[in-house]
Amino acid sequence: MSRTRWQDHDWRLVHMEPQAPALHMALDDVMLDEVAAGRRPPTLRVWEWGTSAVVMGRFQSLRNEVDREGAERHGIQVVRRISGGGAMFIEPGNTITYSVVAPESLVQGMDFEQAYAFMDEWVIEALAGLGVKAWYVPLNDITSPGGKIAGAAQARRRGAVLHHVTMAYDIDAVKMMEVLRIGREKLSDKGTKSALKRVDPLRSQTGLPRAEVIERMIETFRTRHGGLTRDHLHPDELGRAQTLAREKFETPEWTALLP
Repeated sequence: MSRTRWQDHDWRLVHMEPQAPALHMALDDVMLDEVAAGRRPPTLRVWEWGTSAVVMGRFQSLRNEVDREGAERHGIQVVRRISGGGAMFIEPGNTITYSVVAPESLVQGMDFEQAYAFMDEWVIEALAGLGVKAWYVPLNDITSPGGKIAGAAQARRRGAVLHHVTMAYDIDAVKMMEVLRIGREKLSDKGTKSALKRVDPLRSQTGLPRAEVIERMIETFRTRHGGLTRDHLHPDELGRAQTLAREKFETPEWTALLP
């Protein structure tokens, strides 16, 4: 398999109405299979969240990452994705999430660190265009002088690669600390201001509405990679994802896979 360029592919954009957290997990799974099978062109999917959530990495322990009482108190659903990486705290209006699903030829010959940096280059350029000085930090973070902006994760299967990123547009740092255990010890003696520095919202850095930040990002992808055609989920993709969400991603067995 020879390496391909971004411009070698006919990129599609899927940006739907808000969806439940478990359905987002299932959509990544299904779309990875569809691209691998050649039934779907490489796709940029911009997520809209229906509810607040904590999204754990595939290999994380539920009890180590999440305060279940805190999550229940705030009505926050806990889900587990198919990729690795760390836990993400999600609130619909405060988060920007996207997936890039492509043939693995796009990152052919790269190790994971190289692949993460490569897949995030367009985002760094988009942020620069918004006046945000940002850079990649191995293995899977995007940061700025004000603190971390985003975290990424990847999964590869049958010749396709899934790369998804969650960015902080705004953040309720107090609620985040009540729901996530990770980093709580580091922050407990420093207070909320330290949490805000550790995850720095794009709202404060750009002064732009969330929707405009997303549109600028999409336009950067389109310009840099030679096109991006607006698309939609095929009915069978959505149907399979709904079934997979119900039978796998909503189940306690999957969520507590590593208890």
